[in-house]
Amino acid sequence: MELLKRRILQDGRCFEGGILKVDSFINHQMDPILMKSIGVEFVRRFANLNFNKVMTIEASGIAPAIMVGYLLELPVVFAKKKQPKTMENTISTTVRSFTKDREYNVCISRDFLGKGDRILFIDDFLANGNAANGIIDLIEQAGAELVGMGFIIEKAFQHGGDLLRNRNILVESLAIIDSLDNCRIEIRE
Repeated sequence: MELLKRRILQDGRCFEGGILKVDSFINHQMDPILMKSIGVEFVRRFANLNFNKVMTIEASGIAPAIMVGYLLELPVVFAKKKQPKTMENTISTTVRSFTKDREYNVCISRDFLGKGDRILFIDDFLANGNAANGIIDLIEQAGAELVGMGFIIEKAFQHGGDLLRNRNILVESLAIIDSLDNCRIEIRE
């Protein structure tokens, strides 16, 4: 994903504490051409897997997950950070946000995630792996099966990817950031 890497270097902004801001093209304002390319690349990387749903967590994972679901003509479900009054049959778990430095509950209805579902999880960032672990918990509670996880950007220095891979989870990251030391973005080749 050379296009993605170029955009990160061109438009990404680094902040103290290992924060990479890509809000001008991924998670506040979106570049739809880049998002389509991201979706196509995820489809290519997960082409050999058998899954029937794409899953994400609100909010920044929705756009890439929708692209993957659209390209494969599969439903996309997402874990919500606030339970609507109308949501029934819910399961929930607690997730810690690295960027926001707080915990929050995420939930999903068993009406949309259950036994027999084979899930591909797509999200914008992989840092410490907290959101990914929360999603794994929801998938397990529902009796579904995780087949793989795709991330637009992985911050390798925070080791969430290592933790997931050590659990034998298939992880595909389109851009891997090795370091943000001294606010210099170092992307793995």
